[in-house]
Amino acid sequence: MTTHVGIDVAKDRLDIAVHESGEALAADNREDAFAELIERLKRLDPALIVLEASGGYEQALLFALLAAGLPAALVNPRQTHNFAKATGALAKTDRIDARVLAHFAATVHPAVAAPPSPERLALTELVNRRTALIEMLTAEKNRLRLAKTKVARRLIEQHIAWLKRQLKDTDQELKGVIARSETWQALERLLSSVPGIGRVATASLLALLPELGRLNRREIAALVGVAPFNHDSGRYRGARRIAGGRGAVRTVLYMCAVAALRCNPTLKAFYDHLKRQGKPSKVALTACIRKLLVTLNAIVRDRKPWQSRPANASA
Repeated sequence: MTTHVGIDVAKDRLDIAVHESGEALAADNREDAFAELIERLKRLDPALIVLEASGGYEQALLFALLAAGLPAALVNPRQTHNFAKATGALAKTDRIDARVLAHFAATVHPAVAAPPSPERLALTELVNRRTALIEMLTAEKNRLRLAKTKVARRLIEQHIAWLKRQLKDTDQELKGVIARSETWQALERLLSSVPGIGRVATASLLALLPELGRLNRREIAALVGVAPFNHDSGRYRGARRIAGGRGAVRTVLYMCAVAALRCNPTLKAFYDHLKRQGKPSKVALTACIRKLLVTLNAIVRDRKPWQSRPANASA
């Protein structure tokens, strides 16, 4: 019998449900407990195991499942929450969530995740660490502006100095991880050939968007969340809006697009072209982000560095 499994992940606990049999299991969310769980799952011979993205608590289990050869998929919680509402599963507990995930696996069949290499895992964790450091630096600088006493200011300034050292060390580690891989060095040269794409942005794209160059322009735009979707009904024609996707990648591309408007003549001309057509600045910038992403995708796909293109080329 084909089986589909859902696993609800919490910080310390895993709730497991089997859709076809209704069987429910539980396990600790600890790496030393994964071996026993994996053996139990192998006996079920699942066609698919679905986990929700859960703030990083799911990563160790996902990697363990993939390393054991089990077909595991990681899905966006918004998808499964909407699925639960559509199927009438309005109550919410960890066991119910596991059953919803198992039902989602049997009905939707999301794509199986690709097991990350140790190098990609290291790069991803460094990129995430760098993002966290930037957020902490921003928060501490804001606190410094509000601090009134000398002792508070001194302590905050010391922490800011430490965070800056950590950020510098992290950037060096990122540089080293890429330098140790000929493939990533080649990809870095391709991506950084585009004006506006720096070293940090390149590392972020390599870590957070491994699909770059493997999808067509519409697929990559939808994956990142910069593809506009229609909002029409009958005679009503609503404004097209972007939705979903990978927020962290969009943030990186936003910063790159802002920089590119100063140093990338093709993107600047494209932005100016949209503004002359009466597009709002936010809409024009979003279109530039999409154009930049599509360009990067084509560069990686074709293994050809950036070349300036006509200003009115489609995004």
